[in-house]
Amino acid sequence: MVKWYKNLPIKFKLVLSYFIIIAVPSILVIYLARTTIVDMVMRESINQSFVLARQSASALDATLAPLSSLSSALQRNSLVRQMCTGAASAEEKKEIGKDADLVNELWDILKTEVDGSLITDMHLYTDLVPDYLYEDEKLGDFFLPVSEISTSYWHGIFESTNRSSLYCPSFYLTHKENNEFGNLAYAQKLYPTARIADVSPSYLVIYFSQEALEKILVQDASAHKGVSYILNERESMVASSDRSRYATFQLPYDTVRGLSSSESGYKELTLLEGRVYASGYRLGDGDWYLVTIMMADPILERGRAILLNLAIIYFLTLTLALIFGIALSGSITNRISVVNSSMRSARDDLPVPLPPPDSSDEIGELTDSYNHMAREINILMDKEKESADELRKTEVRALQAQINPHFLYNTMEMISWLAQTGKRDEVTEAVRALSRFYKLTLSKKDIYTDLDAEREHVRLYLELQNMRYEGRIHLIEDIPYDIKHVRLPKLTLQPIVENCVLHGILEKEEPEGNILITGWSEEEDVVILVSDDGVGMDEETVEEILSGNTGSKGGTNIAVYNTHRRLEMLYGPEYGLTYRSKQGEGTEVEIRIPSETGKVV
Repeated sequence: MVKWYKNLPIKFKLVLSYFIIIAVPSILVIYLARTTIVDMVMRESINQSFVLARQSASALDATLAPLSSLSSALQRNSLVRQMCTGAASAEEKKEIGKDADLVNELWDILKTEVDGSLITDMHLYTDLVPDYLYEDEKLGDFFLPVSEISTSYWHGIFESTNRSSLYCPSFYLTHKENNEFGNLAYAQKLYPTARIADVSPSYLVIYFSQEALEKILVQDASAHKGVSYILNERESMVASSDRSRYATFQLPYDTVRGLSSSESGYKELTLLEGRVYASGYRLGDGDWYLVTIMMADPILERGRAILLNLAIIYFLTLTLALIFGIALSGSITNRISVVNSSMRSARDDLPVPLPPPDSSDEIGELTDSYNHMAREINILMDKEKESADELRKTEVRALQAQINPHFLYNTMEMISWLAQTGKRDEVTEAVRALSRFYKLTLSKKDIYTDLDAEREHVRLYLELQNMRYEGRIHLIEDIPYDIKHVRLPKLTLQPIVENCVLHGILEKEEPEGNILITGWSEEEDVVILVSDDGVGMDEETVEEILSGNTGSKGGTNIAVYNTHRRLEMLYGPEYGLTYRSKQGEGTEVEIRIPSETGKVV
């Protein structure tokens, strides 16, 4: 069945697809709308609502975070530290409290941090400061005796537990604290460095506004038409978005704590007002939790509205797709068939461009792309053929230039003379060198070799020449290790060295000289330098060598020109040979190739 469908014409497949789109999805959508889609939309609506709740929790965390930071900053203050937690004596504390710089430093912190919008007041309840500080013009309101809060609920918690810090709801505070300082507080117990049994600890208390928290809670509740409140570990309400409805939605502390560790982030519950979704988020590192209660009915209504919108969009899209699909299917398949036929014909022959398309849609672009591809393939095939022919001819010319009959004749004559004079060892050495030289020259396993093999080829050539010219040619090599194995085309160095010998050194009045081969890496290239101290050349001769106009020195110049052309053809016009020469001083030839042979054009 699947194979049968795959082999159908595209036009028939499109018509069949339109029919299936009309009949089947309508039934499936109706079914899924009552099961999967409804559940999916509900979950998405709930998740969106709880994303807002998480944002509110983050906002509350950001609101409460500065309280502990400010408390730590006050504890680090020099005056507070020496008065309440240091080991200073009573006499020392009297002198410390008179230090105007220390007083002003603490006063600046109090004046800056008490802004009225969040932090409403700050006090240090302690019995460890000199009595005159309670009446000080600046700090008298900050330092208060512990007796001021000894009857407070939060002080009782500190006295009966080992807690060192506590977030306090309003009913933890005394009547005076609520009316004069603030209706919420963050309290921290401070012990002297060396604890004394009859000395009570000090308490640093930062009072802040309940309204600042309730403003965030109201915004959170308005987004999901529910109730948001903050609960502490003693199941006391700290702040609420709607105090009148709090009792209806109150949850036990253990339930709230379980909600905060729930994988889904929320839980479905049944309360007095019906089915709800509840979530809990721990605020900071304290024992306060944000509780968010959402009524199920508004979420259901939102889900139904989303489902209705999806259904309308689906049927509108389906109708438009059928109308335009049927109208365009014939045009699409006809033009695809034309392109397909042309591409099928290209299996056996070069591709033939189609007539220019009369439209610019995807199939028109496909036709354009096919025409461009066909033209490019034809051009590339022509260029490839020309390049292959030219490279083959260049390689042949290069090899012909290396198999120099004069060099072979002179070498054989030298071997004959050595044999006649009874120098059998020299004959053996010369034959070995000549055999190795032509073995390297005529090997066709690969057009590439490495720089070490090229150097050996040069050494063999100069060894034979020195047998003939009595060791007058001296080779100096200075090749860095990191480029010794760089790959380059065969017969690159030998033609250049031969040119140095025949038209440089041997044309001197005293035919003796040096040839230096060195090299280095230069970014992504390798540069090999061959230089001699021969007679040199004028600019016209240099141009003749690299242009192929051989003149009277055609043999070796053709080999050099062929080498230059091969490098250009293999790597591009930026590579090849560069000549620098002065008459009477010598010649330098720079060979530039890529550091990787894989960089072939």
